[in-house]
Amino acid sequence: MWYTIDIYDKTWKKISTLKLNNEIFSEDKINYNLIHEYYLLQTSNARNPIAHTKTRWEVAGSGKKLYRQKGTGYARVWDRRSPIRIGGGVVFWPRNERNYTKSMNKKSRQLALSGILTLKAKDKNIIWLKDFEMKEPKTKEALNILTNIWLNKEKTLFVLNEKNINLIKSFRNLNNVKYLLADYLNPKDLLEYNKILFLESALNKINTK
Repeated sequence: MWYTIDIYDKTWKKISTLKLNNEIFSEDKINYNLIHEYYLLQTSNARNPIAHTKTRWEVAGSGKKLYRQKGTGYARVWDRRSPIRIGGGVVFWPRNERNYTKSMNKKSRQLALSGILTLKAKDKNIIWLKDFEMKEPKTKEALNILTNIWLNKEKTLFVLNEKNINLIKSFRNLNNVKYLLADYLNPKDLLEYNKILFLESALNKINTK
């Protein structure tokens, strides 16, 4: 099945229609297990474990035996750093040296991304906008553009082909919009944003890979 997408200008006037590359946008590319694995990889690799507890060998305190081994009527005990004593070490709690890093081969990651893009195209959640320029950063103008194309109330991922300072500064102040370069598409952003707004050059870059 071939997917098609309409291209609009910033006033929501339809300009043309494009047939999407069947090597990228295809039902065969949808693999939910791979998509889930890639999402977990991204979120796991971004983790920064900061919770850290000290073992009995790290807490401050004397290592001297608290009292003699026999004759006191109490259980045998070592020093005050024992985990069963107040102020002692901690057992089975988080340590910051834990490694959450996961790996996944490049082919599987590309297939997972293709699957997500196909799902977005299938649900009509990809919007293709003709390239445009802004002479200076203007958030109000950016909001007007989103209003024209019915995205002002949608959680939108704005995908550019390359860095454009005026566009970036105009759109980044909008609460429901995040900008991203086409080379940095990732499962977390694609899945967490309802609509994917591609500029013409950005979608052409994806569509010809």
